[in-house]
Amino acid sequence: MTTGSTLPRRALGRQLRKLRERNSITQSAASRIAETSPQSYGRLEDGRQTKVTDLALNALANAYGATDSERRLLLGLAQEIRSAAASGSGWWRTYADAIAEGFDHYLALEEAANWVTSWQTAVVPGLLQTREYRRALTWAAFPDRSPDEVERILDVVQRRQDLLHREGFRFEALLSEAVVRYRVGGPSVMSDQARALIAQSEDDGVEIRIVPSSEQYPVGLVAGSFVLFSFPLLPTSKLQEPPVVYKEGLAGDLYMERDIEVERFSDEARRIRHVALSPTASRDLMLRVSKEHR
Repeated sequence: MTTGSTLPRRALGRQLRKLRERNSITQSAASRIAETSPQSYGRLEDGRQTKVTDLALNALANAYGATDSERRLLLGLAQEIRSAAASGSGWWRTYADAIAEGFDHYLALEEAANWVTSWQTAVVPGLLQTREYRRALTWAAFPDRSPDEVERILDVVQRRQDLLHREGFRFEALLSEAVVRYRVGGPSVMSDQARALIAQSEDDGVEIRIVPSSEQYPVGLVAGSFVLFSFPLLPTSKLQEPPVVYKEGLAGDLYMERDIEVERFSDEARRIRHVALSPTASRDLMLRVSKEHR
């Protein structure tokens, strides 16, 4: 399983921040030690893509008074980043023209995760969308796009869905009943989408559970839709990167990593599971809805 360079980049950034703050050194001073700009050093600690050399890491380790094991960890993470980049991760770069600005970060997290929980109140998650369902959403969101541009966007969605067949990957979809009842694209499109969800729910790595509209306890409605990414251990360092929460917004996307924030959404997911139908009962409901759409 390939996790790309997202996880080791995040782990390296977290380790550098911990060492820097332990020594009460500012980011500006750290950037001078690494002989890079403050902006580049900031991206390094944020786990974003930026160049870093072993020479710079050794200089930082010296300035931070790192132990031998801490120094080896920094250099090992840098090697993991380079190895991941050399393995050809980041398939979405060939679709740059079809991806919204900033969404490559979401795709990198999705690719790196081994467990994704998606709570949706209105729209089928991208990993489970049929092509025609996504086409209807795309035309609604981007009415001025050409047919060729729309097809490129649909190709990205279809390519993302390869994750569902990756060994060790688990996708948990928690959906409000409204998601399968909205007539996105018309009755025929929604009937096909509901049947596709039923088929996908039979896969070992996919679990789909519906919160029925009859549920009187409105869990999840106040929180709104969100996605929770959980990650495997890094292969060499064996570090465990903390989960990330994603919330989509019309004016911009929000990524949350602070423990208190992640825990709130993790608790919300547990509460939603408590009121959701079982996978079997959810399939029965989706089958009824599919027939109603037809």
